[in-house]
Amino acid sequence: MLWVSFTFRQRCIHASRHLYIIKPFLLADIGEGITECQLIQWFVQPGARVQQFDKLCEVQSDKASVEITSPFDGVIKKLHYDPDDMAITGKPLVDIDIQSEISEADAEKLGDTKDGGREDSHIGKERLDEVKTIYGMSPNESGGEGVVEPTSRANSDQQESPDLSRLGKNDKRALATPAVRHLTKELNVNILDIRGTGKDGRVMKEDVHRYVQRRDQQHTSSDTVLSLDVNSPRSPREDRKVSLTPVQNQMFKVMTRSLQIPHFLYTCSADMSAITTLRTRVNATAASPEKKLTHLAFIIKAVSMALQYHPLINAALDTKDPKKPALIYKGTHNFGVAIDTPSGLLVPVVKSIQDLSIAQIALKLRELSLKARESKLLPTDFSGATFTVSNIGSVGGGVVAPVISEPQVAILGVGRSKIVPAFNTKGELVKKEELVLSWSADHRVVDGAECARCAERVKELLEQPERMMVDMR
Repeated sequence: MLWVSFTFRQRCIHASRHLYIIKPFLLADIGEGITECQLIQWFVQPGARVQQFDKLCEVQSDKASVEITSPFDGVIKKLHYDPDDMAITGKPLVDIDIQSEISEADAEKLGDTKDGGREDSHIGKERLDEVKTIYGMSPNESGGEGVVEPTSRANSDQQESPDLSRLGKNDKRALATPAVRHLTKELNVNILDIRGTGKDGRVMKEDVHRYVQRRDQQHTSSDTVLSLDVNSPRSPREDRKVSLTPVQNQMFKVMTRSLQIPHFLYTCSADMSAITTLRTRVNATAASPEKKLTHLAFIIKAVSMALQYHPLINAALDTKDPKKPALIYKGTHNFGVAIDTPSGLLVPVVKSIQDLSIAQIALKLRELSLKARESKLLPTDFSGATFTVSNIGSVGGGVVAPVISEPQVAILGVGRSKIVPAFNTKGELVKKEELVLSWSADHRVVDGAECARCAERVKELLEQPERMMVDMR
């Protein structure tokens, strides 16, 4: 590398030497063995000055959206990826020009002479003025000695931060989840033409559909008959090949592995009438909507209490040595809870349920659901699940055959409750609120009787909430 040294003459003032280094910032492993991420948006442009912990970009992994921050101060020199590109962990993400202090000995190794370097005339007045400008000095100002890398800089590169008002339309960045970007590609829509109504102007699926509806209406109402052109945009009804979104890609990999698990299904129905009555009384005195209880919170707590007596359902299967498979009995109850989001199906984890009250579980569920829908979940929110609950009833349907996620050995699907006629012990016709619980278990290690016993214990706790209160730790 060619280095140019120079000397600024100024009496009684001596500035320390500085070295400008172009340092690539590598995309680190964000956890859970993730090897690549989709780059959603940049928060910086080349020429922008950043400080430590300033946001650089947002990336979407198979599971979560993460904001990457700068580990040091400097000036952005190069962005290695464009939005929607797949960034590889361990590879350069962005180049940052870092200013570092160097010692006299290090400066001599870079080619300084004993008299402090070449005179100003060796590099010329124009070059000297440019160097001073880089150091934040006016052309007529003098200072200490320094070493710089002589590169040809355009006027725009000399600015510490870019003039965003000069950016063209193609340089702007739209806030949107990968699922929404995927939808715009399917509908042949430029996302930059859509006005987002979400938080911070984020483009939502509803915004895309409204835009397409208005566009189609305008085309329909037009009196001009357009002739067909082979170069015109393809009709939305034509077949198209599109890549999977990061969330779909993760689901593809997990479900493909799950096909190797021999599932069996067990269903039973529970009368939720007593839980509904209790929940209604408690929620009537709740200080705020955030503190209201949900059916799912009761169900999750009932399952956790049942697992105290049936720990096999909470175990994990270790198949690292296929010849000697083993079971790992988990000491904590960490439940993955499936949540439907604009990005697709996400399964964050509520941890240490055995130590949480029903009210605390309801609060955790609300927090995770909000973070999931705003794409703010972190990789740590997905780690450590020992069992999974899929609340398909929130969308519709009563009975479901849920698919196990390895290395777990069981999963519970919760249907939608409904009012049905039934006979009580006295033979009287009464109403009851029926909820179907659908269990899937790995038949290699869990037999039907064990799953049935666990399911019946959960049913008893839900139908007799006073017993749940008495047995709760």
